[in-house]
Amino acid sequence: MERVTAPDGASIALHSTGTGPGVVLVHGGGITIDEYRRLVARLSDRCTVHAYNRRGRADAPARREPYSVEQEIDDLGAVLEHTGARYVIGHSYGGFVALRAALRLPIERLALYDAALCIDGTPEWTYLDAVEEALRSGETARAVAIVAAGVNTHSAVSRLPLSVRTAICRAFLRTPIGRKMGDLLPMSMFETRQVVAHAGSADVYAAVTADVLLACGASAPGYFAEHHEKLARVIPRSRTMVVARGRHDAIAIAPPRLVDPIADFFTTP
Repeated sequence: MERVTAPDGASIALHSTGTGPGVVLVHGGGITIDEYRRLVARLSDRCTVHAYNRRGRADAPARREPYSVEQEIDDLGAVLEHTGARYVIGHSYGGFVALRAALRLPIERLALYDAALCIDGTPEWTYLDAVEEALRSGETARAVAIVAAGVNTHSAVSRLPLSVRTAICRAFLRTPIGRKMGDLLPMSMFETRQVVAHAGSADVYAAVTADVLLACGASAPGYFAEHHEKLARVIPRSRTMVVARGRHDAIAIAPPRLVDPIADFFTTP
């Protein structure tokens, strides 16, 4: 493990492994880099993977307040400068961070999986106030249930009564990953508010000069594919890829049908 000094003087713990071109991993919300250990292991024989926990979790420094995505971009910039890497992979909210970063950092290749965006009013994010009210009331299971239905709009479970979904989530919160996601949910809401604050047209990303691979899961909510198609029409050097049977967490599961094209993207001259 190495230490990277962020622009505000905070110390970022950097975990690097593998051989080959350097790739920086920007993880999603509600989790840490631990959930990406399969991805890191399966990329590391072809790439040097640099992973770090974003602020406020695990071995990361505390987050500055008020929070903004610009702080995330500053931290990513520090990691890129320290490692010399110019390739980035981002998932979910990490994809949003990485795409915003590509507007001002020297990123040459960028792979996104199910990037969390709000383009042309989709998704609507109408559930955020209800989630925050549940959190204020100490009803974490109810809050998780509302988020799950709001994100997974395509799922049959999202159409079950809220009381049933809350009971399911109460059991989920007793698992290790459930406890982590529940603990990080207030932080995830701040991150989601940043996505909403940057809602608009895909045209803002026309200034991205990096080569961009826009990957999404065939079994993930449909708005990810819609967003990527819109991005592909405006980002000059971009292409889309749909991963068969891929859910939103497929990048953590890291099946070869997802990892191999990403590795090829980063290693092909």
